[in-house]
Amino acid sequence: MFDRINRRRTVGHGWRDAVVMAAMLIAAPLSASRVSAGDEVFTPKHIAKVRSVTSAIISPDGAHIAYTVSVPRRLMSDDNGPAWSELHVVDMSGKSRPFVTGEVTVSAVDWTPDGTGISFLAKRGDDEHKSLYVIPIDGGEARNVLSHDTDVARYSWGPDGREVAFTAKEERSKKHKKLEKKGFNQEVFEEDRLFTRLWIGAPDDEDQEPRMLEIEGNVNGLSWSPVEGLIAVAIAPTPLIDDSYMRTRLSIVDAITGSIVARIENPGKLGQYEWSPDGERLAVVSAEALDDPSPGRLTIVSKAGGKLIDILPGYLGHVSSVAWQSNDTIMYLGDMGVWTTFAEIGRDGTRRKTHIEVGGNVLYGLTLSRDGQSVSMRSDSPTHPAEVFAMSHGDTKPRRLSDVNPWFSDMRFAKQEPITHDARDGLKLEGLLIHPLDEQPGQRYPLILSVHGGPEAHQRQGWLNRPTQPGQVAAASGYAVFYPNYRASTGRGVEFSKLDRGDPAGKEFDDLIDAVDHLINIGLVDRDKVGVTGGSYGGYASAWCATYYTERFAAAVMNVGITNSVSKLGNTDIPDEMYLVHYGKRLWEDWDLYRSRSPIYYVQQARTPLLIMHGKDDTRVNPEQSLQLHRHLKTIGKVAVRHIRYPGEGHGNRKAAARYDYQLRMMRWFDHFLKGPGGELPPVEIDYDLDDEDEDDEDDEDEDDED
Repeated sequence: MFDRINRRRTVGHGWRDAVVMAAMLIAAPLSASRVSAGDEVFTPKHIAKVRSVTSAIISPDGAHIAYTVSVPRRLMSDDNGPAWSELHVVDMSGKSRPFVTGEVTVSAVDWTPDGTGISFLAKRGDDEHKSLYVIPIDGGEARNVLSHDTDVARYSWGPDGREVAFTAKEERSKKHKKLEKKGFNQEVFEEDRLFTRLWIGAPDDEDQEPRMLEIEGNVNGLSWSPVEGLIAVAIAPTPLIDDSYMRTRLSIVDAITGSIVARIENPGKLGQYEWSPDGERLAVVSAEALDDPSPGRLTIVSKAGGKLIDILPGYLGHVSSVAWQSNDTIMYLGDMGVWTTFAEIGRDGTRRKTHIEVGGNVLYGLTLSRDGQSVSMRSDSPTHPAEVFAMSHGDTKPRRLSDVNPWFSDMRFAKQEPITHDARDGLKLEGLLIHPLDEQPGQRYPLILSVHGGPEAHQRQGWLNRPTQPGQVAAASGYAVFYPNYRASTGRGVEFSKLDRGDPAGKEFDDLIDAVDHLINIGLVDRDKVGVTGGSYGGYASAWCATYYTERFAAAVMNVGITNSVSKLGNTDIPDEMYLVHYGKRLWEDWDLYRSRSPIYYVQQARTPLLIMHGKDDTRVNPEQSLQLHRHLKTIGKVAVRHIRYPGEGHGNRKAAARYDYQLRMMRWFDHFLKGPGGELPPVEIDYDLDDEDEDDEDDEDEDDED
């Protein structure tokens, strides 16, 4: 979602230069989170109720911040499903008010151009589809100001607020719907997908039907110019995910005619793009080239289109988003290894200034007031998930304004700190270590290696506790937990992120073993009690460790992971991304590469007990990837293996029950094989420990029966 007040935008992360990176690598181990003094320790039940701020947008006058809070559903009490999303508003003194709460899903929050209302997308009451709502800042009910025949996906206000541009999918014809009801529901694979179109609507004017702009392709994003009738539109050739990743390109579109007046030559993956206040140019976060794994270059381009100009050339980090402070100055956040920074730069690449150096809380989502003197952001740390923070001109650091998990004051936290080590080829690597709670000097502990996906991603020195990650739950049970940022991770520049190209599962996964050896050599980890887990590419790493490196791991938990690179290329929705970014060769150009980098190729030597978990509706990594490895291991019969499938879940679990079940099974697997008796499989049944919730639910059912 984008708007005309483009100075209030989300900003990302990155390094200034190699000297800063080197200093960080040396100094990082000295910085560690302090352990809180509460009495309770984390369990899966605690993780299941953690709330988090998911967006925070400052008002044009800088007086308020609208923010959304992810609220997990209560197990056994609420209907199962993904977390609710509530809307709250906080002022600069920290006084917060609920605006839209309860069983709601609010998204795409922004301020109206005049700053008097907060706009958002939601499906409420009798709505058939997700619609655009506005709620006044000074009180009153939220009003549906624009509905459509299908869900409104994204929107951007026109400069004066009288019109709004929005995207929505095409609607199936009445004939198609009628035939479908009669059983003619066949699918024409990858050819019957509905395109997303660009529309112009008039909020609150029921007599004026939205008009569609005739644009060829699938519209993935939009941002209306602040001063004239131009819209920056991100367009892909088709609705396919691969095209969205690799072929989305920016164009400047006339808001009246829909004609493309300029094309912008972003060379690869596209990140955030924002208009300057005078509408003369755009700041664009872009990939450096077609084979760049992640958009992270900060670039400028004229409204007349053409090539992007990199104003931070050679940047050893990744910019994730930007905001214009003025026509000449851009503010941004930067990922710099495990840290983030807040900085500004002139649009010509000069006048660089850093406002927040590395070493503090992790920062996300910078937004600016209209005068550029006040900012809001989300921030997390090792002891709290994302909260609302604010900073005004003259402040030396952000101040926290929200507290969505007040019960955290009762919790005890294990120490978390950055760790640096050498790879076997001398490359400097880093990661994050959560120490065992109540760690005793000289004692060795079991280790869980938690590997991030991507691999174009990285772990930050912030909140590392989610249903699929062991985090503080494992630390409270006496484990050391390590999150490695292996080569090909982001946050250290383009060259570092491309170090696995043509070598998947090669040196990048050797880095995992080198990290384990480092933790063994410093006297922390028991060599015979090492486990590994991860999802997606991290699941690939887990399968690789359980087969190719089986002698090093006593237990593994794989989530939505790759096991057969040969077949994966034929049933994933991102085959071109795999080729262009990672492999550099098509399957038929190098069968041996794909075969030799498949965990199932080493299945006969596997001796690591493996728990496999996968959503049944995953299109990114087809569930057959998990089925293949499970089938081969069971057929050979020399290792404990179990396969859990989650109906209705895709590439990662979203619903409350599946997320809770996942963490319970993951921790029980590690407890059984790293700390317990091992050998035979643990029982299939899970004790969910929800007796209180069961009783409450039964009472509710009795009341319903009486009614």
